[in-house]
Amino acid sequence: MNRMLLAASALVASPALAQSSSPQAGPVAIATPSAAPQAAPAPVPRAVPASPPHRRKPSAAEIRVRAANAKATHEPAAPAFVNAVQVYPFGEGVLYRLFAAPEQVSDITLQPGEAIVSVAAGDTARWTIGDTTSGAGDSRRVHILVKPFAAGLSTNLVITTDRRAYRLVLQSTPASAMAALSWTYPQDELIAIRRQQASAEAAKPIATGLAVERLDFGYEVTGDRPAWRPLRAFDDGRQTFIEFPASVAVGEAPPLFVVGEQGDPQLVNYRMSGRFYIVDRLFAAAELRLGTRKQSVVRIVRADQGLRRRQRRAS
Repeated sequence: MNRMLLAASALVASPALAQSSSPQAGPVAIATPSAAPQAAPAPVPRAVPASPPHRRKPSAAEIRVRAANAKATHEPAAPAFVNAVQVYPFGEGVLYRLFAAPEQVSDITLQPGEAIVSVAAGDTARWTIGDTTSGAGDSRRVHILVKPFAAGLSTNLVITTDRRAYRLVLQSTPASAMAALSWTYPQDELIAIRRQQASAEAAKPIATGLAVERLDFGYEVTGDRPAWRPLRAFDDGRQTFIEFPASVAVGEAPPLFVVGEQGDPQLVNYRMSGRFYIVDRLFAAAELRLGTRKQSVVRIVRADQGLRRRQRRAS
């Protein structure tokens, strides 16, 4: 009896059992062990913008090179176009600008008769460079043909020939290509003018008013035999003329001295006309001297004076 009461009192005393046995009680929450706290996700590192690459400051020498190249570069000029051909005046050390475009060929035309030695380009992977010729004989001309693969390219081109070296700056644009370029040659034209003047001067009479019947060719030319040794000498009774070979025009002309009575050399007034010395007096003997260490000496003596001198020595 006592065990039953104890059991009943224990049941009453247990609140959890009392609630579960009550018909009005709601669902019983069953306590569960608390879950372990989850670790916080690792922070995603923020992208740090890359700092711009450090640009090396050009040296003073590089700046001088750039300035020299810019100053030496000739750009296409409107007055220099002959139809579609840009005509540059050639100058040593000048850089010539050529604008090219993809799918178009630009023609670099050399001087008639000029022959190529070599052609070199800085970028041969993205530029097509070839050559051809036109004409024949003295009018034969070499053409260097240039074409870029894309716009926005730049390189340089060096053409060496048997006469000169050409240096070009090539630049490609989307569509503005120069059809052709060529050169004029002021130096060659100046040389041709000088040659014409020299030929005209040589064809002129060495003096005016010469009476052929009065010319005396009785002069002897003796001594060394340099390239400039005179061919002959003669006078007209008033002036003496000394004729040189044509090579005297391209070399150094020897000074003339008249030999005095005592054998001493004396300066004399004379001038050069073509390949003649014109001396404004007559002389019995004269010398042409040229050189420093090993001097070449050529003597010009009137034949009658030489004969008289030999006769005096014999007596």
